[in-house]
Amino acid sequence: MGRRWRDGRGALVVHGGGPGGAELTVPLELATSYRARTRGLLGRDAVDGAILLSPANSVHTFRMRVPIDVAYLDRDLTVIAVRTMPPGRLGLPRPRSRHVLEAEAGAMAGWGVRVGTRVEVIPAAR
Repeated sequence: MGRRWRDGRGALVVHGGGPGGAELTVPLELATSYRARTRGLLGRDAVDGAILLSPANSVHTFRMRVPIDVAYLDRDLTVIAVRTMPPGRLGLPRPRSRHVLEAEAGAMAGWGVRVGTRVEVIPAAR
């Protein structure tokens, strides 16, 4: 199930994250190149929506200014772990993780992102 996303923008659909279990759509930034993944959220004070690092199975928050929520996704885009990481931390690699979703601390709980939640990535049309 190899995915071929490119750096850019898109939308993240959280299945069951909206009111009454409806789908919730969140703005998404895709970071798939080595350069974009290594930059991630470094040096930013905020992010509009979320950023998806792919492929990735761990993150760090060195040189970050704010705490972030981190969701580890498996190959089927199902959440296998969610953590809030303060600045200056190193996250342990998750063996089954293929993608990492990052957002401002507290955002994922508001979107209904928790272990077992399935998400969908919709890249913006080029």
